[in-house]
Amino acid sequence: MTRAPQLGALPLDRRQFLRAGATVIALPALEALAGPSTPAGGPRNFVAIGTYLGWHQHAFFPKQAGRDYELPPTLAPLAGLRDQFTVFSGLDHRAPNGHAAWNNFLCGMTPGSWSLDQRIADAIGQETRYPSIELTAGSGEGPQAMSFTRQGVGLPQIDRPSVLYKRLFASESDRARTDYLLASGVSALDVVLDDAKRLERSLPSRDRAKLDEYFESIRAVEKRMERQLAALDEPATTTTYKLPDYDPITPNLQIEAEGILYDLATLALESGQTRVITMFLHGLGQVFSLDGRQLVAGYHGLSHHGNDPVMIRDLIAIETAHVNCLARFLDQLARKKTPEGKTLLDDTIILLGTGMGDASRHSNANLPTLVAGGGFRHGSHVAVDPKEANAPLLGNLYITLMQRLGIEAGQFSNASRDMNEVFS
Repeated sequence: MTRAPQLGALPLDRRQFLRAGATVIALPALEALAGPSTPAGGPRNFVAIGTYLGWHQHAFFPKQAGRDYELPPTLAPLAGLRDQFTVFSGLDHRAPNGHAAWNNFLCGMTPGSWSLDQRIADAIGQETRYPSIELTAGSGEGPQAMSFTRQGVGLPQIDRPSVLYKRLFASESDRARTDYLLASGVSALDVVLDDAKRLERSLPSRDRAKLDEYFESIRAVEKRMERQLAALDEPATTTTYKLPDYDPITPNLQIEAEGILYDLATLALESGQTRVITMFLHGLGQVFSLDGRQLVAGYHGLSHHGNDPVMIRDLIAIETAHVNCLARFLDQLARKKTPEGKTLLDDTIILLGTGMGDASRHSNANLPTLVAGGGFRHGSHVAVDPKEANAPLLGNLYITLMQRLGIEAGQFSNASRDMNEVFS
């Protein structure tokens, strides 16, 4: 068994692991393993979340600009985090319309070009185990890339929480053993328990508490994964609703998978295995049951609501469920501390948005956008009038996000200035 790092050997590299056989568990950032503390500065992580079917603008955008806005229905789950995010309206990339151009979200005016997350990963992600991690929840018409390399290559996404779990906490050389651990209910922590206890005894009290919290988080995710796997083995729920011919029947476990992927994303950031994560929220024909009520149509059908109030009601219900997952993710980040004493939320910029401004009209204008965390001064609705001369583009905001991460950036797609003033 590999011996745990001993206190006498410190300082050690922050990216330490517990190993036993084929099982590998990355450690969170601990003061005792980090060497001299770096001064508290800007954020180090970036997470982008994008929906394929957009956000219903009237339920996403506040009616009032500034700090004293009334929280709109879709963002209601974020009420307790109001000072941790900023809402933007009126921004877009002046990109083409239509689903085929959806991936303008992170790419800018030219869909499929070097995406924001990969620009950030190329600049700051190379020092981590995974320069970037691409995730997706939900099903649709085949794979839809959200992240593109500098060469314009779309990156594949992980859609199964168990696959991400194995990447974060297991050796590539023994996937069968990891499958056995998950299926048998044996925690990966049990395999490295001796080394974990030895390490814990050598740490100061603050690090011991942080390590306990981290291990508890891993166990909680394992339990949630077990529940999801059990649910997948149960007979599928039937419905008398007949889907439109163009909407195939698809799995309806998107919201549950989304929540687990957020849990794992938190662990990936906390353990320093990556600094850049994207989450693509796909959607097509899945018919959700939310709060015990089955919705009237599939996700894609609801997004093409034609202003039908019942369909809009159910579309907002799905989007609010997405924001519920986001609120839980932000709350987790807000509760975790870095060795420098910052919250993981202040250490992470979270961008929520879409490349589809209005799916019902296939319009890619006025993209609903929200930025959370990153240590910014939040709490406002920034309402941009795109008709004004020299009105900012979404790319101007992206320049600010890159600069906040310590990246020298003065250009993104068709944008050439920052929006730093909105956070001052």
